[in-house]
Amino acid sequence: MVDALLKMDGEILLFIQDHIRQEWMDWFWKAVTHLGDGGVFWILLGIILLFSKKTRPAGVAALLALLVGALITNVCLKNFVARIRPYEVVEGLRLMIERQRDYSFPSGHTAASFAAMTALFLAKMKKAWIAALVLAVLIAFSRLYFYVHYPTDVLGGAVVGILSGIIGYAIVEKIDKRRKVAR
Repeated sequence: MVDALLKMDGEILLFIQDHIRQEWMDWFWKAVTHLGDGGVFWILLGIILLFSKKTRPAGVAALLALLVGALITNVCLKNFVARIRPYEVVEGLRLMIERQRDYSFPSGHTAASFAAMTALFLAKMKKAWIAALVLAVLIAFSRLYFYVHYPTDVLGGAVVGILSGIIGYAIVEKIDKRRKVAR
């Protein structure tokens, strides 16, 4: 079962390389993938949301979700699973961006993107979460486009991100309820 999954992961990446990737699109996907670097875009969005009292809970939830996601992804899972990047393993893949310094599973770019998006969704930031969802999906696909993650890495990152978004939002809700009781 695991071997079949690993084989399918590699075949999907080769399909992307052979049938979807186009040189004229590379600049676009590089810009998209770099929006996810270090979660900086999502961190800045969370900080911006802190400035307005109306959007502050969403900003706090997003920032907490990013923190939870980073701990789960970068501190725990990447080091525990220690999955080698696909460009190191799948024969025929051509690396198109800089080598990554950490392990492959789960995708940190995807986890951060889905964490922020989920927090915004739960905070009922309709326009923001829809735009965040579109960007999260684009960032996740860009990781496949550049062969730095397997599809299962991206799927794992999305799951971690969604769970982190739920946790971040739940913390904000709990704090808000305590404040209301204290009043």
